[in-house]
Amino acid sequence: MSINFSEEASGEIITTTASLPEDYSEGSLRPRTISEYIGQEKAKGNLEVFINAAKMRNEPLDHVLLHGPPGLGKTTLAAVIANEMGVNMRITSGPAIEKPGDLVAMLTNLNQGDILFVDEIHRLNRAYEEILYPAMEDYAIDIILGKGPSANSLHLDLPHFTLIGATTRSGQLTAPLRDRFGVTLRLELYTPEELRRIVMRSAGILGVAIEQDGAFEIASRSRGTPRIANRLLRRVRDFAQVRADGVITREVADLALSSLEVDKLGLDAIDRRMLRSIIDYYGGGPVGLDTLAATINEEAVTLEDVYEPYLLQKGFLTRTPRGRCVTRKAYEHLGIDYVGQQQMEL
Repeated sequence: MSINFSEEASGEIITTTASLPEDYSEGSLRPRTISEYIGQEKAKGNLEVFINAAKMRNEPLDHVLLHGPPGLGKTTLAAVIANEMGVNMRITSGPAIEKPGDLVAMLTNLNQGDILFVDEIHRLNRAYEEILYPAMEDYAIDIILGKGPSANSLHLDLPHFTLIGATTRSGQLTAPLRDRFGVTLRLELYTPEELRRIVMRSAGILGVAIEQDGAFEIASRSRGTPRIANRLLRRVRDFAQVRADGVITREVADLALSSLEVDKLGLDAIDRRMLRSIIDYYGGGPVGLDTLAATINEEAVTLEDVYEPYLLQKGFLTRTPRGRCVTRKAYEHLGIDYVGQQQMEL
């Protein structure tokens, strides 16, 4: 087998947890039932109890809040709930609801037991949340018709439905809205073994020849996120087909991901640039987020939401009241002598 990965490629975007255009085709990879859903055992176990109890009582499932980092399968889990309950699901997002009439129209078009899935629910206009309060509690809404003295209030009863909200920032939800969710589930980052199983399943659906070691190599560099694992699988598949014999082995996966600048721990070019900038320009920190963003020419919110959580989880970065600091572990990973920061601390 002849392998040639000499061409350079950039890994600056491939490991982002944000949804990319190439991810729109991932619907075919999504599980349909709880038994097919890999990982999140605690959340999945509790959810199975709630679903079975609701079906035994012939009632809609209580309102569900799914929260956790992006790319972990919140939308997929909502679709699984709809399939398990045997009902339809309507999908929208907080930013997409631009006026109260949009939300009212969606609520009044629901059928008995239907699911309304609101992604990024923390970005829903606060004024529109008040429409949800009576809808979630009493399954009814009041609409004001007209203006001034001639205005009339119209009371509309709604079918019993289930609202599933998904958010990456549960702390930004208002207390009244958060308290109206009967079921709150947090999705955690996946282990490499769980991601290996996901990669093997996805490879089977895509018709990709892959070995167990190759799947584990992809999984271990996927930052604990199924969305990234499936994205890396598609990219490694391309390399395997063009530069190798079409089979994803550990060697093929390693060379392909190295060409994409995704290292052994899943860090990409921006991750390393963040850490090196803090070391080179600020002596290892502390440095403020806005200052760091300006230094590497990236949006501060992107660094905070997309890159920083994984670096914190891996122990490469710490947050202090004065700013971000690089840890000794990051120096060792980058192969940089740690003496420089020790001298700064002195």
